[in-house]
Amino acid sequence: MNQDRISGVLLHVTSLPSYGGVGDFGPAAYEFVDFLASGKQRLWQVLPLSPTGYGSSPYSALSAFAGNPALISLERLVQDGWLAAEQIVGLPGHDGAADFGAAATRKVPLIEEAAANFLDRASDDARARYQKFCQDNMTWLQDYAMFNVLRQRFGYISWNEWPAEYAQRKHDALTAALTDHARDLAIEQTIQFFFDEQWCALRSYCKGRDIRILGDVAIFVNYDSADVWTHPELFELDDKLQMIRVSGVPPDYFSATGQRWGNPLYKWGELKDRQFDWWVARVRRTLALYDMIRLDHFRGFEAYWSIAADEKTAVNGQWVKAPGHELFQRLKDVFGELPFIAEDLGLITPEVDELRERFGMPGMRILQFGFSDRGAHQYLPHKYVPNTVAYTGTHDNNTTLGWWKDDLSAADRANVVTYLGPEEDGGIVWAMMRAAAGSVANLCIYPMQDVLGLGSEARMNTPAEGAGNWTWRYWREAPHPEIAAKLAKLMEMTDRDGYVAPKVVAEGA
Repeated sequence: MNQDRISGVLLHVTSLPSYGGVGDFGPAAYEFVDFLASGKQRLWQVLPLSPTGYGSSPYSALSAFAGNPALISLERLVQDGWLAAEQIVGLPGHDGAADFGAAATRKVPLIEEAAANFLDRASDDARARYQKFCQDNMTWLQDYAMFNVLRQRFGYISWNEWPAEYAQRKHDALTAALTDHARDLAIEQTIQFFFDEQWCALRSYCKGRDIRILGDVAIFVNYDSADVWTHPELFELDDKLQMIRVSGVPPDYFSATGQRWGNPLYKWGELKDRQFDWWVARVRRTLALYDMIRLDHFRGFEAYWSIAADEKTAVNGQWVKAPGHELFQRLKDVFGELPFIAEDLGLITPEVDELRERFGMPGMRILQFGFSDRGAHQYLPHKYVPNTVAYTGTHDNNTTLGWWKDDLSAADRANVVTYLGPEEDGGIVWAMMRAAAGSVANLCIYPMQDVLGLGSEARMNTPAEGAGNWTWRYWREAPHPEIAAKLAKLMEMTDRDGYVAPKVVAEGA
């Protein structure tokens, strides 16, 4: 993938200081885009925007296609006339950690009311846009709406515990539900329309400031999702629709028992026979939302760790080959150049590298990983190649300040000082940011926590921790103009600001 030499910031939408419990597509998002433009940043990386399930993790989604209703801005619904201004008075404000419970119990019901108002009194123009959205997304929208309506009807239990006629998608039961729940189904579809219109408006605002959106696609999907309920034939399920084998990664330096993620595995043979139609539809939807796509757990497209569903840990599994070459060739045939970034962290084999390189995908390098021993130096700038994305850290790492203060041994801290020099302007955080910016990597991305110089209290996610994740929002630490100015100067000095120098012609040439 050909890339300009640019830089960007990683900030999930829920981390914005928006109104209603969690960050959304409201005014704070536009202010953040203005900050990016002032800092000469050309990329905004977000985590998956899908509706979340247990734990409010953006990687634990109820659908690989739908948008999270909690990201819809109430202020913009008021501006559009679907809610009255007084209805949002007294809701959780801009400050404090993200409160997903409050968003679910107080914000989403207002969005549902707004959708009902839209259905009752939308103008002809608005209704035409809604109908076009439904037509363009017919491959997934109605099934997702039905899944969500039935999920609410049956008390939010997993779909496999619904009455058999619904769990097994019996034709008569679903046909009756289309009539019995017509209004609720229309509301669910309208909510997705709201999501799409607000996100597309924000993305257009980014485009007007020469800022691209980098989205995120998790390789696997949840068992309790519209995807598995709608297409059980594509996943390793038994005749009772129970999972046979599940996803994870084997034991490693960080975990003696590995990680048992528990997602159902794909029937890759079935997908291949169908010319990967489900993946084609998924990527088509993703490309409608983002300019570039980060593929989480990229190595799973070459081979994945398969664990029997009744195993409690990931110890007893096996590597199984996946048809990654065939999949990406099919996607390339359909979409042309693939704007993918490969999350190639962890146990990476030559076969994984070959798959990534064959399709021109840049890999990721995390500076925080590079200081423990010589074997880790692949993560340091002197080892980079241009087709690389350099990060100080990611959403799964501690912030750089937290890493420096709380995580490093004395020996590793000494290695950092040897490589970067003593702490000076901006301390260790800006030293790391300067190292990434000055590297040959075409793309360079900083978590917003590093831009603001925050410590461990601002960590977004600690893998394998069941609670306390995903809740960080900036509010006291609003991005000040002087931070943008400092970023802009760094971009200028590392040639990441888009400036093209005039060609100098030698005298007499």
